[in-house]
Amino acid sequence: MSDFYTLLNAPRDASADDIKKAYRRLAMEYHPDRNDAPDAEARFKEITEAYEVLRDPEQRALYDRYGEAGLKGGGGGFGDFHHVDLSEALNIFMRDFGAGLGGFESIFGGQQPSVAENRRGRDVRVTIKLTLDDVANGAKRTLKLRTLETCDVCSGQGLAQGARPVACPTCSGSGQVRRATRSMFGQFVSVAPCPNCQGEGEVITEPCETCRSEGRVRGERKVTVDIPAGVADNNYLTLRGQGGAGLRNGVPGDLLVILDINEDDRFERHGDDLVIDLPLSFSQAALGETFSVPTPYGDESLKVPAGTQTGTVLRLDGKGLPRLGQSGKGDLHVRLHLWTPDKLSSEQESLFRQIAAMEGQPPQPDSGFWSKIKEALGA
Repeated sequence: MSDFYTLLNAPRDASADDIKKAYRRLAMEYHPDRNDAPDAEARFKEITEAYEVLRDPEQRALYDRYGEAGLKGGGGGFGDFHHVDLSEALNIFMRDFGAGLGGFESIFGGQQPSVAENRRGRDVRVTIKLTLDDVANGAKRTLKLRTLETCDVCSGQGLAQGARPVACPTCSGSGQVRRATRSMFGQFVSVAPCPNCQGEGEVITEPCETCRSEGRVRGERKVTVDIPAGVADNNYLTLRGQGGAGLRNGVPGDLLVILDINEDDRFERHGDDLVIDLPLSFSQAALGETFSVPTPYGDESLKVPAGTQTGTVLRLDGKGLPRLGQSGKGDLHVRLHLWTPDKLSSEQESLFRQIAAMEGQPPQPDSGFWSKIKEALGA
């Protein structure tokens, strides 16, 4: 294997822009659609391979230190380096330079889905309804899914018992087909997945009678979902691999669980905090009293001090909702409102008139007391 810098005619201290310019110049020279020399395709793949390594700072650092062995796993390398085929090389070229080539991308067909992507199962979406109590304490739900499941008869292979797949006659087992198109610019060659085998290189001539070569059948199963405390409306959970089965043992899809939280008439929710309204009579506000206040964890005692004004907000620490993914909880804020009766009995009216004669004038608007009332009411 030639040195990557030598392949690109670039010095070892070349900048990222210089590497890109060097590759573009050589790629345009050796591109199979512009150069029909016998070695053009091999040369094009080599320089693309070199460019793909040197354009990435981490891979370039490994290559500079260990050479190609570092890319293959030696010296602590990534271990995923491989020689590109023509389809990959064309896709890399179009990825970085296709936008400025006057329509080349439509001729090449752009990025094609891989065999693994074609085989991947579908994602499944479900919605779970929750109460505020579920949010406060967490919940567990068991879902019954009707979706595609791996065929038990052929173990997901799609083959009849004892059968084996055969090489695709259209692409001779390569999984790719090449098409040549002529235009005023010359001949263009596109490489695409084989339409007969969808890029797999193999076809099934003796399919499983149960799944008809799909490797999956319609089925039903149960999935248990653990819902953490503190979730919010329209949050969702992703359960990897719990969706529909993939084609012929392909990667299964995911299960996406959308959370729909019913409103609780007792509380207003503001993130992790809750707000509740507590009406007070004049005597309760004036004299003070202890009340039983609902929380998501049961009733709590709240002492309202004597002389409390309407609009005052008292707080119960840690009686709100859990913080998702964190420790601790929000608070419960209790808003106090003075309740005025619509009708008074003759005895009540007499008592209130006696009180009115003794209570004097209310505070003036410019007093500090009145300012506190306006602040509490948000005025």
